[in-house]
Amino acid sequence: MSIRTWLMPVVSQRLLSRSRLLKLRAKAERARLARREPHRVHYFHQADDPYSALAAACLPQLLQRYDIELHTHVVGPPPDAAAPDRARLVDLSRVDAQRLAAHHQLRLDMADQQPSASAVQAAQAVLVAAAESGQFVQVAPALCSALWQSAPAQQATPASFNHWPQASPAACSQHLAQANQLREKNGHYLGATFFYAGEWYWGLDRLYHLEQRLQDLGAQRPSVTGLMFAPTPDLSAPVALAQPKSIDFFFSLRSPYSAIVAPRVFELGRLTGAPVRLRFVLPMVMRGLAVPRNKRMYISLDAAREAHARGQPFGRLNDPVGRPTERGLALIPWAERAGLGQAYVLSFMRAVWSQGVDAGSDRGLRQIVESAGLSWADARVALADEGWRNTAEANRQELLSLGLWGVPSFRVGDLAVWGQDRLWAVQDALLGNGHPAP
Repeated sequence: MSIRTWLMPVVSQRLLSRSRLLKLRAKAERARLARREPHRVHYFHQADDPYSALAAACLPQLLQRYDIELHTHVVGPPPDAAAPDRARLVDLSRVDAQRLAAHHQLRLDMADQQPSASAVQAAQAVLVAAAESGQFVQVAPALCSALWQSAPAQQATPASFNHWPQASPAACSQHLAQANQLREKNGHYLGATFFYAGEWYWGLDRLYHLEQRLQDLGAQRPSVTGLMFAPTPDLSAPVALAQPKSIDFFFSLRSPYSAIVAPRVFELGRLTGAPVRLRFVLPMVMRGLAVPRNKRMYISLDAAREAHARGQPFGRLNDPVGRPTERGLALIPWAERAGLGQAYVLSFMRAVWSQGVDAGSDRGLRQIVESAGLSWADARVALADEGWRNTAEANRQELLSLGLWGVPSFRVGDLAVWGQDRLWAVQDALLGNGHPAP
């Protein structure tokens, strides 16, 4: 065992522990009180990002609910290294944001294409002027509505924003550069993000973490209860479906989000009778796509937070990049033929993401195999079969054909969604109460 393999579980367990997070929050609060500062929340808005349009529309309500000082910043798109398939990301964002809006009963009237570059530039000038003058919360919701107008005859042009004050091109450039730098310095890369006292929260999907934190600190205003966008509960009891659709589960053994959603999607399949098809792919980094450090760090911390919220074990990890993942993938087809595919995937995920097992060693992989109820002697034979590589590539190509590229992703009938936080959409599609694709 290498020193790195030995140290990683120890370091990650401390770094991603709930106790450490709570200690950091308590330290930040003591510092705030010592400085006699308000609860200061920073919001980073990307003009051509539909998730930002949703977040901006909710800012007035956030201020009504909490005694906070909101600082707003207009930022550009994520850097190329953080958005490896930008065209698909842009297209998916529009569809997914509309589905998210419908799920939360919000209005988002959005065209099926991005606003023009000139319209975005004009909108940025208005947003920068509003941010600099302290009027962002009053201006942004209406401006976003105008920018994303879906009616062809009313689609935004630069003239659409002439009745609002606009910052000069030089002022816009300076503001965006400083805002981008601040976002990167504090460890993020996306728009629609909130930053409060050392911690990041992305969009409507993570706003509940910020709300819970503010409520724990007593920052809510009188009579405020509940959460604006509480996570949808998983199905908890069997549902009799006459002909349940199958669930295609696209995942990577190196994806922390895949690890924390795997038990949930398998349980959803069990409760509904829906077959779950294992569509494994190679991790992005093993396909030559580097992941920036701030993205890696945010994903790890966010996955730990999400795992805690869903009661999933996570944090004592032993990164399975490289040989561990290849050996792990090689055994999935064999485990499926034995009728224990899901048990094996769960055993692997649990071992490397919450128990610190080195899946690259025979000792570690044997533990994983036998914990799933499989034979280690048979597994050693199955490791020689390289057929999994073709299957992984075929799965990746199918994922791309759906307009997706990241994991975990799911397909149920005509629905194709990306993210462990979209399991509610899979559940709705199975139960027949989902929102149609925009």
